[in-house]
Amino acid sequence: MSGYPSAASSYAGDIDGLILFIAVLVFFWGILVELIFFGFIFKFREKKGQKAQYVTGEDKRQKRWISIPHALVFVCDVFIIIAAVRVWADVKQTLPKPDATVRVISQQWAWTFVHPGPDGALDTADDITTVDDLHLELGKTYHYELESKDVVHSFSVPAFRLKQDAVPGRTIRGWFRPIQEGTFDVQCAEICGIGHGLMPAIVKVESPAEHARWMEEAGRGALAAAPRLRAP
Repeated sequence: MSGYPSAASSYAGDIDGLILFIAVLVFFWGILVELIFFGFIFKFREKKGQKAQYVTGEDKRQKRWISIPHALVFVCDVFIIIAAVRVWADVKQTLPKPDATVRVISQQWAWTFVHPGPDGALDTADDITTVDDLHLELGKTYHYELESKDVVHSFSVPAFRLKQDAVPGRTIRGWFRPIQEGTFDVQCAEICGIGHGLMPAIVKVESPAEHARWMEEAGRGALAAAPRLRAP
């Protein structure tokens, strides 16, 4: 959609559609109200020899200008709520079966990403840990485990239409499915201290072959470093 960042996750289009739906409704009512407002100003402008009329609001014909628009706006609100709840349930309340799980650790002022190694499981010797550099395979469904080491941060990937606060002491789980190859920005969307503006990272969405090559190379490095990391 023109004017939007790349829609690089499976649910980005649903969120864009919801925003557009709300924008169209608000634009329609805004223009309609302004036209009526200026129409009344012109129609009931001051005229020579005509006294101003005191409106008490007791005339039912006058009340219709309040009751009918209120009813129509209420109907629009119901449609907005239904659409918003549907998208919220799909994105935030549903966890589809994952192909892999990644751990996202926030701290002042960097992002640490823990990828499962070739064995496909976290917390094993071949885990791949990177700083400010998340690698994902195109088309795979990922669960993420979001943590914070210090203060409240917010994991934001605009191209995924993803924003989730990271709260100290909690592990917050969610999901995404990248549908477009490329390199996309990661931001902290919660002011977290003096270095908040210096906390960018990137997401690299790679083809299966490219991701497999990266996994093999990074996995060898992780396995080679594992004994040294375990040494006293």
